[in-house]
Amino acid sequence: MNFRHTLAASCALIPVALLSTPAFAQSTGSVDFDEEIVVTGVSATDVVGISSPDTSKAKAVLGQEIIERQNPGQTILDTINLLPGVNFTNNDAYGSAGGQLTIRGFSADRISLTFDGVPLNDSGNYAIYSNQQLDPELIEQVNVNLGSTDVDSPTAAATGSTVNYRTLTPTEEFGVKVSGSAGEYEFFRIFGLVNTGEFTPWGTRAFLSASTASNNNPFNNYGRLRKKQFNGRVWQPLGDNGDFISVAGHYNVNRNNFFGSVPLRLDANRVVGSGSGNRFPIDKDEREYDIAAPCTTAVAARPGLADSGSNCGTEFDRRYNPSNTGNIRGASKFTLTEGLVLTVDPSYQYVKANGGGTVFARERFLDINPGAGVTNVTGYLGGRPYFGRDLNGDGDTLDEVAMLAPSQTQTHRYGVIANLRWDINDFHTVRAGFTYDRARHRQTGEVGLLQFNGEPFSVFPVTDNPQVDNTGVILQKRDRLSYAILTQVSGEYRGEWADGRIITTVGIRAPFFKRDLNNNCFTSSDTGFVECFGSATDPRNATYAALNPTVQGPQQRVLKYDDILPNVGLMFKPNSQMSVFANYSKGLQVPGTDALYNAFFFAPNTASARPAPETSDNFDLGFRYRTSKVQAQISGWFTKYNDRLASAFDPETDRNLYRNLGRVDKYGIDGSIAYQPIPELALYVFGSWMKSEIKDNVQSGECTLAQVNAVPRIAGCTTVGQPIFVATAGNRESGAPEYSFGGTVRGTLGPVELGITGKRTGGRFIYDTNLPVYAQTLPAPAAPTVVYPAKTNAYWLVNLDARLSLEWAGLNDKTFLQLNVYNLFDSLYVGNYTPGLNQGGVLGPNVFTGTPSAVPNAQIGAPRTISATLTVGF
Repeated sequence: MNFRHTLAASCALIPVALLSTPAFAQSTGSVDFDEEIVVTGVSATDVVGISSPDTSKAKAVLGQEIIERQNPGQTILDTINLLPGVNFTNNDAYGSAGGQLTIRGFSADRISLTFDGVPLNDSGNYAIYSNQQLDPELIEQVNVNLGSTDVDSPTAAATGSTVNYRTLTPTEEFGVKVSGSAGEYEFFRIFGLVNTGEFTPWGTRAFLSASTASNNNPFNNYGRLRKKQFNGRVWQPLGDNGDFISVAGHYNVNRNNFFGSVPLRLDANRVVGSGSGNRFPIDKDEREYDIAAPCTTAVAARPGLADSGSNCGTEFDRRYNPSNTGNIRGASKFTLTEGLVLTVDPSYQYVKANGGGTVFARERFLDINPGAGVTNVTGYLGGRPYFGRDLNGDGDTLDEVAMLAPSQTQTHRYGVIANLRWDINDFHTVRAGFTYDRARHRQTGEVGLLQFNGEPFSVFPVTDNPQVDNTGVILQKRDRLSYAILTQVSGEYRGEWADGRIITTVGIRAPFFKRDLNNNCFTSSDTGFVECFGSATDPRNATYAALNPTVQGPQQRVLKYDDILPNVGLMFKPNSQMSVFANYSKGLQVPGTDALYNAFFFAPNTASARPAPETSDNFDLGFRYRTSKVQAQISGWFTKYNDRLASAFDPETDRNLYRNLGRVDKYGIDGSIAYQPIPELALYVFGSWMKSEIKDNVQSGECTLAQVNAVPRIAGCTTVGQPIFVATAGNRESGAPEYSFGGTVRGTLGPVELGITGKRTGGRFIYDTNLPVYAQTLPAPAAPTVVYPAKTNAYWLVNLDARLSLEWAGLNDKTFLQLNVYNLFDSLYVGNYTPGLNQGGVLGPNVFTGTPSAVPNAQIGAPRTISATLTVGF
């Protein structure tokens, strides 16, 4: 008997609700292509919202049943922390303050994040912003490819994994859902959802939703997080064969201060705080700290004398990180004829956001030709704006004044994903895909004014009164315009053999990526320092260029990247419960704008001006066992990673220096088992282990005359121009835990449901050198002092959720009270930090080039947080 049709027959025993479970893919085309496998048999089931889809890829899916048990308003990226190989650290318990994601050791900027197939990674640096995600009540499911992409993935920036979540489809019946939440740190949230039901003769239906949330930050006496979100979707079915047209909209507003990021050092003679003279807490009792607030910016005016600016409003915790983001998403499916299906998903996205701090602006001019005459100019030079005019009203131009100076980004992004599927027969299917993604990425650095209390007049000086110099030119710390344009074609074949017991997939995607880069400033260092005079045509550019002939000035560079990326899978199914799967895929990450603009320091025709793209070869081999009570999966994996870019971040200058780490080999094992022996009890365990190895040392520079003559001599520096290497060969990559494991127990007794989830996360190296954090000046022959170990601490994170159904009170089954406790045992741990190649001045064990650079900052992990939610539905 044909195995495929045996499965289809057994499907009749599965509840219709399970058959409507969405396919576990990204775009409508991928959903459509995968749908036949997903719904033919027990593969359509899950265990309390957890499933392991029967594909050739290592993939995991979480449904609404899991998502809605998390903290109210929680970011979906915290929810997937339940999956093996995934590690997410949350800056606050409610998901409104950002966090850090890795999957199989791949950092967030190497993971493709999509929302109904629409790419959400920043079009410039590929960053993921966890606090800007869809309200969790609206997420039907989230699926994670642990080490590969879909064939039509709309990205040139995924050497590792993919995460995609899909929006709920409007219901056929009218319905309302309202929830109110309150919790620690003065948390308050309201969410409302209205489903219209079918309201036209053609079956049109829609939903509208809105939410607002706010809470204090958990660590200091200043700052509040505020978030508003609006969503809607219209769904128009076309006939009765699953065809449809859908249009959805999303708009999110975040206003929050930075907080909880402190120097990663444990010196006993320091106190906890975010300033450069502070440290990380040693125990949880000292996590809280105060900053100087309230305060005043008033400084006594002294006409004719040079006055310093006030420090009021300049602390790290006073910085804002505002964002306005939105998108419009289309989706459609058309059956052109039997076996021939077209899907088209257009989209538009908008971003207005910034981050950064303050600067002490100078009223005076700057002499850019010291010692050889006087050439006084205004501009944003040496990291400071020089205005050439009185800023504080005391009648002179001698003073310094504190001003807001964020890094501003505005993006307009258009895209479309189209797929055409042809069922050759019941056993063989092909599809062809086309993707277009165009982002206009404007990055500026306008300066704004501070109020009397240190608060900015506007968090967006880019559009609200940007400050000008004495000539009327807007001064900016950066001024660049980029176009990121992806054109991609793809194709995939799926065949079923041996009565459906063997399934093969062969796919190819060919991305053609162009970065059109326009820098209106002079690039004075390879760490991102620029000298800006207002525009690329400003007459002061000629003066500066004549005085600095070796510095690259304003210019345009167009870089093109393309590759052929295969994706091959094989699945063997000895019966309807078991499958063995294998997959190979190739990944690509084109260098981001930060690395490319830093490379403007080098002449256009040099190799350093054209960083190589990262590539990865990803292999998976695994086994699944799936029934209505069990979802189990284990997979071993290997990744060969080429031309990995490593960054060294300097928190004092807010700059990154990029180096090519070369080849990195990574391998590991992931596994999970979800088991529901009876309807009232569910158990889930998961775990992962990984190993990475950097193959080579990394050249970080060349020996200078001063280093050759240094006492003691810098190791390896005997002649000028000799290469200097950072000792990375044989080391692990920084930023990723070696292991993680955990589990969930969930039980129901009458109207009460209780769930508890625990996860143990291993330590993470700070640097690719796998060395400790050092501090102290270096007078010979004294050595630097270790102020923090090479790894962060391993930690447990335990969360509890409890739900009381209110049906016993005469209400319906959609009305309930839910309690959440995040970090139940109040663990102290290191959260978000920026892993780096090495600490400046530290080349290897006991090898220093001078005083170690500033220690990195790290986020204090979110503390225990209790909240309660009342949900009413009808």
